[in-house]
Amino acid sequence: MTVTEHVSLVPYEDALATYDPVMGLEVHVELGTRTKMFCGCSTELGADPNSQTCPTCLGMPGALPVVNAIGVESAVKIGLALNCEIAEWCRFARKNYFYPDMPKNFQTSQYDEPIAYNGYLDVQLEDGEIFRVEIERAHMEEDTGKSLHVGGATGRIQGASHSLLDYNRAGIPLIEIVTKPIEGAGARAPEVAKAYVAELRELIKALDVSEARMEQGQMRCDVNLSLRPHGREKFGTRSETKNVNSLRSVERAARYEIQRHAAVLDGGGTIIQETRHFHEEDGSTTSGRVKEEAEDYRYFPEPDLVPVAPPREWVEELRGGLPELPRLRRKRLREEWGVSEHDMQSMLNAGAVELITATIEAGAPADQARKWWMGELARSANETSTDLAALPITPAQVARVAELVTAGDLNDKLARQVLEGVLAGEGDPDTVVEKRGLKVVSDEGALGTAVDEAIAANPAIADKIRAGKIAAAGALVGAVMKATRGQADAARVRELILERLGAEG
Repeated sequence: MTVTEHVSLVPYEDALATYDPVMGLEVHVELGTRTKMFCGCSTELGADPNSQTCPTCLGMPGALPVVNAIGVESAVKIGLALNCEIAEWCRFARKNYFYPDMPKNFQTSQYDEPIAYNGYLDVQLEDGEIFRVEIERAHMEEDTGKSLHVGGATGRIQGASHSLLDYNRAGIPLIEIVTKPIEGAGARAPEVAKAYVAELRELIKALDVSEARMEQGQMRCDVNLSLRPHGREKFGTRSETKNVNSLRSVERAARYEIQRHAAVLDGGGTIIQETRHFHEEDGSTTSGRVKEEAEDYRYFPEPDLVPVAPPREWVEELRGGLPELPRLRRKRLREEWGVSEHDMQSMLNAGAVELITATIEAGAPADQARKWWMGELARSANETSTDLAALPITPAQVARVAELVTAGDLNDKLARQVLEGVLAGEGDPDTVVEKRGLKVVSDEGALGTAVDEAIAANPAIADKIRAGKIAAAGALVGAVMKATRGQADAARVRELILERLGAEG
């Protein structure tokens, strides 16, 4: 029996009771350079198809490549941040295979001589445990073009009537980061995969070498997975789920493949070494093509490019200029903000750390910045299935709302309405306050009138307060707040009630 697309999944706990998962993660990072890796064509997104090409990136005969220096610098920075050794001498190779989106019929990459190798990245799981993922290599290469399959139901080549090719992306600089086999994670393997890609994304963004936006394909992960029975040393046959483009999907792909592999093996079947496609709608994978071995690509040194030999003093200069790495920065921020490890992890999971930091930098107190991003704004993001960073509100606008609260111009209820208005596209916070008439009523005359009316309407409660039952004042405060549509200064209202009734608070 061989693997089919209709195999039943083994329950996750049952799979882990019999097998140990072994993972390998290959992450492709699209660098944020202005030009391509081996020519001067622009890398700007959104241009007309095939308008950012030249004889070099189209593989025309006689066209010669030249290495992008910023691409090399970015590769070295990534290698250093991943605790890798940086090669004193390395070179490019040709990876030969035919596919329509490869105009040269080979990809310029690195094979047995990568620019960075033998590193590691420590990642923190949700319960605070630190798991070390060892890095095999980080190497330079170029991206392929983009195929658009037309006429089918799935957008894939199967069932399509024809395909269109856009070579604008062909030649854009990539760094491929390959882990060593990840063993020992057990049932937490999918969580480790997600945490690793999340930490790597934060690191890449901190280095300012790429925006690493997974939804735009600037960073994508291939999830290699195999199972071996408990007690066995030899790895099982692996599958490779290609181009997974979100953190949640990385976790789901690993989990699904564990269950699928276990079902095939339990049924006496054989795992095929193949690439697979991940399906976002249900978290499943389906077969792509049989996976080649390295020798099938007929690698050989690229004859048109000179070797790359990064000078040691330059490498050390880059090392000295590395920014504070994300995990250490989060630790520092946690101490500065006075929050628990659990709270910091929640902010990280929500994608709120950088937003909160930017809001504080814009002038908001730390507790206010956390409160709004992790409260009202996180709720709005969840309700609309939107990433927090994609909400139509800026850290500066959130900081302005916090400023208005601190100044007493807004209370929390009104502030929530202001945020709602900004998210609805009604303008900046001050404009929303003006349009909706949301400012706190602090005029003593207006407040005094509202208090007198509330006392007159509730004589029994007023008598209790006069008799010393101060807690009853809350009911009158509520009446005033209702009468003023929540716009009164509740603290001042309470003070006026107690003054009017001769009570001491």
